[in-house]
Amino acid sequence: MTESQGFSALMAASQTGDARAYQALLRACAPIAAAIIRRQGVPADRIDDAVQETLLTIHRARATYDPSRPFLPWLRAIAQRRAVDALRTHGRTTAREIADDDAYLNHPGLELPADATLDRADQTRVLAEAIAALPPGQRQAVELLALRERSLDEAAVDTGRSKGALKVNLHRAINALRQRLSGDQDA
Repeated sequence: MTESQGFSALMAASQTGDARAYQALLRACAPIAAAIIRRQGVPADRIDDAVQETLLTIHRARATYDPSRPFLPWLRAIAQRRAVDALRTHGRTTAREIADDDAYLNHPGLELPADATLDRADQTRVLAEAIAALPPGQRQAVELLALRERSLDEAAVDTGRSKGALKVNLHRAINALRQRLSGDQDA
């Protein structure tokens, strides 16, 4: 039995559902595919990805393989096509991307300045005080639905109130908070 016949036999067995034969086949295919892909000129850092794509293609196309035909030419055709795909992707990526290490290192972080952090703490405190000043039903609706992000069904079960009552309380609470936080207490 030649090596190609061995691969054909493993593929035929895997087509019938033999998981061990399929695993053995894929393990044996990986280094062969890597060599084919390397010969096509794929950069070293892209070879593993192209091998994985080759193995995925084998998996997707295994039902189309004819066990009476040689396996290695079939594998070679798949690996060469995945190598071309990898080269195209690499070419597109390098044509569009620019490596600028200085820009990356000099980019300002996402941290807020100290005064913004203090402003946010003040806003949080003011909002907490405004919520605490709401009537109990409205406060409970805000805490459950807005702050804890509970669903209406969950909040209704937790409170024993209807979904409609919770909606009304939330609506009234939002209006009251809007008025209080905008400084328009009379409206």
